[in-house]
Amino acid sequence: MDREKLRALLQQVAGGATSVEDALRRLRELPYADIHFAKVDTHRALRNGAPEAVFCQGKTPEQVLAIVARLAEHHANVLATRAAPEVAQAIAAAGLPHRYDAEARIVVVRPEATAEVGLIAVVSAGTADVPVAEEAAVTAEALGNRVGRAYDCGVAGLHRLLDQHHLLTEAHVIIVVAGMEGALPSVVGGLVDRPVIAVPTSIGYGTSFGGVTALLAMLNSCASGVSVVNIDNGYGAACQASLINHLIAKIR
Repeated sequence: MDREKLRALLQQVAGGATSVEDALRRLRELPYADIHFAKVDTHRALRNGAPEAVFCQGKTPEQVLAIVARLAEHHANVLATRAAPEVAQAIAAAGLPHRYDAEARIVVVRPEATAEVGLIAVVSAGTADVPVAEEAAVTAEALGNRVGRAYDCGVAGLHRLLDQHHLLTEAHVIIVVAGMEGALPSVVGGLVDRPVIAVPTSIGYGTSFGGVTALLAMLNSCASGVSVVNIDNGYGAACQASLINHLIAKIR
């Protein structure tokens, strides 16, 4: 349950359209629903503005299905991240309305169009970084943001990035996804006057150490205004960008 749904429920009780008992029934699973192997956080949208997402890696398809089904009782646009095709198949077999993005490895359960606030730009250094970039983009869209994409704009051909300068300067927040030596966020940070969220990926040859080289390079960026999330964490970058974007919308 999110803020708007809770506000509407309280108004219905105050106006006599809903009984106190019915309201209690609808609120009985706050702040969480205990389904034995998971305590499903049905209160998170009230606290953080977005429902709990389900990280599928390490869970069985049956466990993911049980969790998202419970969340979908309360929320639209429930995200299941790092979802293998088997997870999407289990959700489809259960008849839950959903959309599966195989490249982003995300299932959106009960997908609904949302009011979009200002622009988040998602930029990837290489084509191999696109799955992580798409995780960020799809997540940001599900959270109610307008998203612009600029892919394969790495430092080996900076003219490709400069061709996207109009997108960078229009965006409220920029997510930059890069593997290898992780230089792209510093370049972008030196071109714009807005927050840059850097996402290192595990793409690269041996001494990239599974993304550690890119992570350290981003943490040591000389460009101001660059923050860094964990390796391959497109979801986390999108959540941070969405919070900034929605805060800008509230201020305006």
